[in-house]
Amino acid sequence: MEKLEYKKVYKSLYLPPSKPVIITVPPIKFAVIRGEGDPNGEAFAKATEALYAFSYAVKMSYKSKAVPEGFYDYTVFPLEGEWDLVDKSKGSIDKSNFAYARMIRQPDFLTDALFERFINEAEKKKSNPDISRITYETFDEGLCCQMMHLGSYDDEPESFEKMEAYCLDHGHERLSKRHREIYLSDPRKTEVSKLKTVLRFKIR
Repeated sequence: MEKLEYKKVYKSLYLPPSKPVIITVPPIKFAVIRGEGDPNGEAFAKATEALYAFSYAVKMSYKSKAVPEGFYDYTVFPLEGEWDLVDKSKGSIDKSNFAYARMIRQPDFLTDALFERFINEAEKKKSNPDISRITYETFDEGLCCQMMHLGSYDDEPESFEKMEAYCLDHGHERLSKRHREIYLSDPRKTEVSKLKTVLRFKIR
């Protein structure tokens, strides 16, 4: 069985150039945890841990007695975050004002019924109350602008400025300050200057 490598099969979504491009993103299903506050806090780390616990329960299900129908081997998709502001009248300097949806894309064979099964299995393997907070949702982003951001997360505003300028030059407009980040690098193991993050926002 050939393993599905998301960077090859969905290259346009996960490996954009380091300059802005326009893309239409299809509907995609994710395991999601929503929250508010500073992403550097413990609550945020616990939510991330819960998403990985669930995702690996799905990934390793080929070893179970009840292998999901249509199962195929694949690389677990990267962690993603959709970011917004709790109070829109405030800027993005105050990280406690962040609202986020933390998520990991799931394989096509994961049905709504199977979702409940793997929530239960993940809870048995990992003691993390956030697992019960995971929802299974479809995100339909549609027309977007995206680019690969290289370097520190704190330098992302510079890339967003390039994206917004590109959109204006090509007759598009950013819909809101909400945006998506796809984390292709592990910040615990990667030098800051080499971090790769896909940045994306909806346009019209």
